[in-house]
Amino acid sequence: QVQLVESGGGLVQAGGSLRLSCAASGRTSRNYNMGWFRQAPGKEREFVAHISWGGVSTSYADSAKGRFTISRDNAKNTVYLQMNSLKPEDTAVYYCAAQSGGTGRTLYDYGYWGQGTQVTVSS
Repeated sequence: QVQLVESGGGLVQAGGSLRLSCAASGRTSRNYNMGWFRQAPGKEREFVAHISWGGVSTSYADSAKGRFTISRDNAKNTVYLQMNSLKPEDTAVYYCAAQSGGTGRTLYDYGYWGQGTQVTVSS
């Protein structure tokens, strides 16, 4: 069992930055590949970024490439999402998740989810 708690969301102006954190607990939490997803009002939850358990491999949605960086500190059981050059269309609830199968690019590949943290970008 893995428990995930996100933090770091908030209100920021367009062009600003935020760093989201996802604290994981559970005996084997550091062995999971991890992902970040987001869900805007009235829209489906969408993939943002993925990181392998060792932190060597990362991948991003096209909307996140060049602006967002996913990283992890396994000593702290924490995954991060650094978000720069934020845009109003980045406004959403951001979720971290632990991968349970598949490629890690769809929400169906994840078996554990956090409660989410709200990110609001004003224009």
